Amino acid sequence: MTQLQFRRNRRLRNSAALRSMVRETILQKEDFIYPLFIIEGENVKNEISSMPGIYQLSLDRLMEEVEEVVSLGIPSVILFGIPAEKDATGTGAYNDEGIVQRATRLIKEKHPELVVIADTCLCEYTDHGHCGVVHGSDVLNDPSLELLAKTAVSQAKAGADIIAPSNMMDGFVVAIRQALDEAGYENVPIMSYAVKYASAYYGPFRDAAESAPQFGDRKTYQMDPANRMEALREAESDVMEGADFLIVKPALSYLDIMRDVKNNVLLPVVAYNVSGEYSMVKAAAQNGWVNEKEIVLETLTSMKRAGADLIMTYHAKDAARWLEGK
Repeated sequence: MTQLQFRRNRRLRNSAALRSMVRETILQKEDFIYPLFIIEGENVKNEISSMPGIYQLSLDRLMEEVEEVVSLGIPSVILFGIPAEKDATGTGAYNDEGIVQRATRLIKEKHPELVVIADTCLCEYTDHGHCGVVHGSDVLNDPSLELLAKTAVSQAKAGADIIAPSNMMDGFVVAIRQALDEAGYENVPIMSYAVKYASAYYGPFRDAAESAPQFGDRKTYQMDPANRMEALREAESDVMEGADFLIVKPALSYLDIMRDVKNNVLLPVVAYNVSGEYSMVKAAAQNGWVNEKEIVLETLTSMKRAGADLIMTYHAKDAARWLEGK
């Protein structure tokens, strides 16, 4: 045995303090973006059955949640709206008195320091549940761009700090950038859902946002989960069109894609830890199959390690507490 030659890598794992000193990836509450679902009505706080701990909130209940987010030191929220009425062209999305616009004004009035991101899509507002203008069974690309641009301008006018278009129409970033610039919002950044796959992990979100397609699916505009190089093409397009952040969605099953994007672009990369990923952990934890705290923090750390600068996650409040030792 005295002749064996090998490295003693365990030397740097001998104590918690030593492990902390050499830790390569640091997860912190400042990394988090917390999603909020805003619904029309009064005194509404509907727990989403497939997403324990996540709620649809009316405007008069919204600030309770926002106050908690602020108290935990989470720096940002993203808003999703559920309108009272839907139509073929998603009129509620670009109505200056729409639910997201009113929620944005309310939050910025009370907490101007909180970064408000507006999800910019039509699916929650259309009666067919698709992310653009529909003709027959086709989702039309170019006619959808005009409505998405109108939505972005309306959200910026309401005070949104960041516009986050999630529709995956070709050219959506440049159309929105041009519209924002022409309306005088050239300093409002775009957080593009640049790499968004047609994923089964979105199921619980569609319960929360009431946005399931009424026919067909979204595979003609969202990406095939089997494709890797396509993600780089999509990311490159959005960089060239003027995006300021790039979102990879989903995150957990696409960590390889996140690393690819991080290695090939110079913009901040955002992981969207989506509803299905959240709900699986919650279900397992409620059944006593996993340690929720440990698995959530490990999962979120894996996203940072893969290249995420920010993480959009429904676990944000719990994770912020755990990171503070609470």
